[in-house]
Amino acid sequence: MIQFFKILSFAFFPFLISNNCNGQQKRDYQIKIDSLLQTTSPRSFNGIVWITKKDETKYLKTYGYSNFETKTPFTLKDNFRIQSLTKQITAAIVLREVEKGTIDLHVPIRKYLPDFKQTWADTVTVHHLLNNTAGIVDSTKPLSFRPGTDYYYSNPSYGLLRPIIEKVTGKTFIEVANSLFRELEMPNSYCYEINKPNAGLINGYWVSKDSVKLFDFKSLNYTPETWANFIPAGGMISNAIDLNTWDKKLHHGKILKPETYNLMTHYEITAQHDSFGKDKVGYGYGLRISDKSPVKYLGHSGKGLGFLSLKFYIPEKDIDVIVLQNHYDVDSKLHYYYESKIREIVINSSLVK
Repeated sequence: MIQFFKILSFAFFPFLISNNCNGQQKRDYQIKIDSLLQTTSPRSFNGIVWITKKDETKYLKTYGYSNFETKTPFTLKDNFRIQSLTKQITAAIVLREVEKGTIDLHVPIRKYLPDFKQTWADTVTVHHLLNNTAGIVDSTKPLSFRPGTDYYYSNPSYGLLRPIIEKVTGKTFIEVANSLFRELEMPNSYCYEINKPNAGLINGYWVSKDSVKLFDFKSLNYTPETWANFIPAGGMISNAIDLNTWDKKLHHGKILKPETYNLMTHYEITAQHDSFGKDKVGYGYGLRISDKSPVKYLGHSGKGLGFLSLKFYIPEKDIDVIVLQNHYDVDSKLHYYYESKIREIVINSSLVK
């Protein structure tokens, strides 16, 4: 596999200051991440790593190509499919309606979807949809458990938030989400739409140790309706700059009121996920929450359609970590190989001490 390793050109991003570029001695985390990104086993990293602390860039590097056919290196402006990072944004959209009084988290969703065919709409609440405790495996099938009693990570649960948002706002989910991006000054973020221009979106790839294959989105045969249902779960597009903006505004009280933010970051259920390590962590509303030692952090990961991502925030130190790849491994055991190791390096580094 052809590789390409570089520090992003700061001529294009004058607001960034990096210890990688200013002649200071490298920190422990910089050395370890550099070494990690240059490995080729079990496969190569291909993407962006950006770490900020109190608005100062502490690490920023890329490895590989945004386009393998043209050998184009990455920039921070490159748009990625962020997949399940979308859930965090959808959760915030719902909570802004909670603040307005148009959505009640704890009433059955039948209130908003009176014509929904499944009888479990009389017991499942918006709260259950947001924290993946509804037990929805498929929106056309019975629940896998009584709502609120267990955890099942569910894209269909988040898909049901689309008609609920549309019911209470009188607008399409896409209109609501794209309007929020404009409000927050995230100009490169939007909901992906089938057969429409999708500005700045780079290629995604299927990869193995020995091959790179362009991912063919059209082969999935989404219809406008099935894709519309997927958008709240994993259908948004963004880039590193906008995602950093999102984290700063979300965690600094610029999107939600303090009491609503507390709802989002509170958890009642725990679950294990490879991107957050071997131990179980809490799941709030579109956020995984680790409040164990050595430091509390919260975020989410995403994968699919040729892309991988991890984004997490350390409140105590105001540290934001963004990892974006346009590679999706054929071997599922390697999906979050680099993301998980970068997370471990950061939370055990001098950055948080």
